[in-house]
Amino acid sequence: MIEQHYLDDVLLQLRKLKDQADKAIAQVDDDQLFAVLDPEANSIAVLMKHVAGNMRSRWTDFLTTDGEKPDRDRDREFVLEPEDTKTQVLSAWNDGWNRAFRAVSSLTAEDLGKTIRIRGEAHSVIEAIHRQMTHYAAHVGQIVLLAKHYTGRNWRSLSIPKGKSKEFDVAKSGAAYNFGRNARGSDA
Repeated sequence: MIEQHYLDDVLLQLRKLKDQADKAIAQVDDDQLFAVLDPEANSIAVLMKHVAGNMRSRWTDFLTTDGEKPDRDRDREFVLEPEDTKTQVLSAWNDGWNRAFRAVSSLTAEDLGKTIRIRGEAHSVIEAIHRQMTHYAAHVGQIVLLAKHYTGRNWRSLSIPKGKSKEFDVAKSGAAYNFGRNARGSDA
């Protein structure tokens, strides 16, 4: 039971990462998608291209082949080419995430004990999942930071806006937290 709960949560957390990135990406215009802060920086589009390439490689035949596919050219993921239009980058991005969602959705409790390889290095399935989730979280954070930078005052918060915590202090159930109150609602 705990194994299925873990797999369900992995899928939920991956979906949250994609949703956060997609909401940030939706706030930038085409020029901002491809803009770089300096010559050594990555654009949002490059980060998307890299994550997509990583996902295609890692999640295709996840349990049966090395996670670093022989046809992956990682270095090219960091170079914008003429065919890298917004439409193409978004298509690759969505394909990568869909591969991750399908692969995780297909895993069973028994699969968690298996060993896979990434660049020839053995990983338990759980280790491989964590490796990928932390990698994606780092890049989603970069995407969000860049999108927030480019949109400035027009930024629409993806979580609780500054100075609005009290308005959002609710439990998972949607009810207000009882700060300093006992079960009957009076001060403790």
